Amino acid sequence: ELKADLYGAAAAPGVVEGVARVCTAAQQLTELRKGEILVAPGTSAAWTVAFTMIKGLITDGGGALSHPVIMAREYGIPCVAGCLQGTQKIKTGDRVKVDGDLGIVYILDK
Repeated sequence: ELKADLYGAAAAPGVVEGVARVCTAAQQLTELRKGEILVAPGTSAAWTVAFTMIKGLITDGGGALSHPVIMAREYGIPCVAGCLQGTQKIKTGDRVKVDGDLGIVYILDK
């Protein structure tokens, strides 16, 4: 029993804690700050710039060969994909822990 707040796929290895930034559309990426953990429904090529800034990624969807998973691995960013409700349960400003090794997310502070 890990008692995590969200469960998903262990998409890209590593463990990181930080402040969450929920973005549901690429247009919101202008609000993203360096070192934040991006929480998104998914990503596409338009989101690529975000990977140079973030230190963790949580997505609602995505499989082993999806854009967010491939990009997270390429950039060495811990990622938990397929959380289903990440964008609903996490709010911008929450402190979260992303465990890309186990595929779990903890919401530490709200």
